[in-house]
Amino acid sequence: MLSLRKPSPETIQSFLAAQGKLDFTHSAVGATATTPPFGYVVDQTRIKLGEGEKVFAAAKAGLERWEQFHLGWVEVSPSTTPVQAGQVVSVIARIFGVWWLNACRIVYVVNDQGPVKRFGFAYGTLPEHVESGEERFTVEWHDADNGVWYDILAFSRPHHVLARLGYPYVRILQKRFARDSTAAMLKAVASAG
Repeated sequence: MLSLRKPSPETIQSFLAAQGKLDFTHSAVGATATTPPFGYVVDQTRIKLGEGEKVFAAAKAGLERWEQFHLGWVEVSPSTTPVQAGQVVSVIARIFGVWWLNACRIVYVVNDQGPVKRFGFAYGTLPEHVESGEERFTVEWHDADNGVWYDILAFSRPHHVLARLGYPYVRILQKRFARDSTAAMLKAVASAG
């Protein structure tokens, strides 16, 4: 959904209520947990956030607060949405003075224990999203070296006609999102080290 003005909370609520009744725009639901499907562009970004339990706890809390979307030009609404399978959120992006409202549903949540502790989630696109695909956000704490990592894995292809027409620019924005998202997570854990 395109708008010249930032969508109001009421508009977002109505948008999500309608989108929440619809199916995903991709058939490989949950594939970020296994192998991304053929025919999609796959992107992965991974960065070390620091070391230790405090950093992992701060990173986990950051994901739960959707900190990876506090970018200035991209945000999630409502930002109080709990990280639970089935929850629907809007990803709002402001590009060239136009607001894009995109609908996503959380597909699954990761909460693994063991030598590698992992927390995160993946969401998939709904019909009112410029892309079709899935994106996973996880933080990991490795016992072996005490390292804490932030990882983004996504598969996507254009869904909206404007995304198809402007696909080279869409790719630039996807890379910008990954870069800005990692910076936001580094900021979220900066005081925990």
